[in-house]
Amino acid sequence: MSLDMGQGTKRKADDNGPASTIDKRQKSRQQWRVPRKHEEGVKALNVIRPGDSGIWATCNKGKERACIGELRDLFTAYADNMYEEKITAEAMEAVVATSEAQSAGGIESEIQSEIADMRQPGSRQLFTPLRVDVQCVVFFKTVAPVEPVSFIKTVCEDAMSAARRKRTRWAKRLSPMTLMGRASEEGLEKVATEVLAPHFHRTPFQRRKFAIRPTLRNHNILSRDSIIRQIATIVGPGHEVSLKDYDLLIIVEVYQNVCGVSVLDDSFERLKRYNLAEIFDPTPANENANAERKEIIASSAG
Repeated sequence: MSLDMGQGTKRKADDNGPASTIDKRQKSRQQWRVPRKHEEGVKALNVIRPGDSGIWATCNKGKERACIGELRDLFTAYADNMYEEKITAEAMEAVVATSEAQSAGGIESEIQSEIADMRQPGSRQLFTPLRVDVQCVVFFKTVAPVEPVSFIKTVCEDAMSAARRKRTRWAKRLSPMTLMGRASEEGLEKVATEVLAPHFHRTPFQRRKFAIRPTLRNHNILSRDSIIRQIATIVGPGHEVSLKDYDLLIIVEVYQNVCGVSVLDDSFERLKRYNLAEIFDPTPANENANAERKEIIASSAG
């Protein structure tokens, strides 16, 4: 009896003593393990960084994954058509680079061949979907030759001209972002200065009528009014504010800790504010007005 009790006590000590300590140490090592270089690279691809460009998309609640899938297919199809010549030219450059490297022979040939493979358009992802910690919102990071503003305008123009051929189910508003930065006064200043210059700081001077449309989600540092004042200052004197009859629309999208700025032309309203759901299935005017007021109130509340 005493022997059995002793064994039972010993097993209990093993369960709660050294073995438990070892488990904790193993968990600790796993938790604080230094990431490897390639893991850091993958992580970097999955976050929005200053200097990025891309496309915000809103969708139905709980349909973020489905929205990513349908927009990825749609965007890829358009990119293949819109940028075919540029992609083909890049492919030819890669082939030439590979041939020249192979003629050199040796290790240098292998290195150049690997570089050429990395540059192949087929292996480069023009649209990288990112899940952000905001409900009903997804983001696609883009790379050249994709230019988000002209790209999204083309998508919406085609949808408008053939609204019966509905190609998306969950996607709603598309917001092209020419340049992204940090959601702070300094970050917005840097991004807006670069994006607005080609449109408002031309030589010779060209007077433009403009409007500013900020959107804020899950953010409480910048306010709607402060963004409008800051952007108007960067636009500078000599231009005219016109909320309805504008030549150019400046959109500012702020999501959590990132912001983006783009300049759109006067087709924005005609194209249902780049809202695919509205293009395919327009909301009655009175309901649309109510929805717009709610959106303004929500964005003002941050």
